[in-house]
Amino acid sequence: MVRASGRSNVYNAAARAKARKASLIDSTRMRQLVQQGTDSIGASIGEMGYRTEMDLYASRMGGADAIEAALFHNLDNDLAGVLRFCQGNLKSLVAIYVERFDYEKAKTVLRAINGGASDEIIETQILPSENPRNSPWLNIVRNTEGLQEAVEAMSGTPWGKTLSKLEGEATLEDMENALDMQYFSDALKSVRGKDGGPRLLRYLRMEIDHRNVMNQFRSIRMGISTEKRQSMVIPGGKIDSVTMRQASQSESDEELIESLRRSGSFDDSGFEEAMSESENMGSLDPYAELLSHQRHSVLKRFSHLSPVSPFPIIYYIESKSLEVRNLRLLVRGKAVGLPDKVLEAHMDY
Repeated sequence: MVRASGRSNVYNAAARAKARKASLIDSTRMRQLVQQGTDSIGASIGEMGYRTEMDLYASRMGGADAIEAALFHNLDNDLAGVLRFCQGNLKSLVAIYVERFDYEKAKTVLRAINGGASDEIIETQILPSENPRNSPWLNIVRNTEGLQEAVEAMSGTPWGKTLSKLEGEATLEDMENALDMQYFSDALKSVRGKDGGPRLLRYLRMEIDHRNVMNQFRSIRMGISTEKRQSMVIPGGKIDSVTMRQASQSESDEELIESLRRSGSFDDSGFEEAMSESENMGSLDPYAELLSHQRHSVLKRFSHLSPVSPFPIIYYIESKSLEVRNLRLLVRGKAVGLPDKVLEAHMDY
């Protein structure tokens, strides 16, 4: 976690974050993109703030691969820029939120190695070398073979220390869950006692609940044992441990939702519709999109209730990340010929 000294510049930083938020692609422009053909969509995305990164990849990559690489590169640049204009305690709080993206890169490396991706594929497609923020991760990839060597190469980092504590033959799933637990444990500790921290603490606990709920839905489909499901529960959420133990014994989505309803901290609005959609689609996407929308709404409300706080900055980061997610979905969906209605239904504005 970043420890920043000096005075916070919350007024200036919040104003700058709001200005960046205003420049993001709004729902009207996003719908217009959905209606465009595959040939013109790349040029349109470039004109919406991604041109520099897209030009960087254009000489080597084409189509959806080039656009996706540019989107991730742009997001990395943006996160670094936001941290640069934050100071003091504010920077420490915002860094807590931003650090999750490093944990996600650690997961990306582990997934690529576990999936047998070659160094060349990882360096050219998964973590392109044109992005300087991928360099430390690529060094790990180039100098290791297999998950265990990758874990050893990460020693000295927060994620490496976490992974080295796993006992026995840890699976990729074990490693990803351990990383989630470590991130949220560190984040909760860092937020407590800081000015502006109480609302961020509430939000982080909501995220933990949502991560646990999605893990339970996924576990039901994978037939994971009750004991294993209980061990996967990330501590620190608002939903009490008794409810989560009962949830871990559920054998269907309906049973799981009923178990969660016993906790006063579970917002069940929209879950009946999501359950029906999930059954029809054979996918967990409706649940994930519902929870994402809940989190985004909470961040938006906190940002408006506390305009001079870390929340306008965090709300911008989440909105930017969501924009990149929507654009990736759009580009990949167009590439495989998904209908516009399907694409729009899966986007979160």
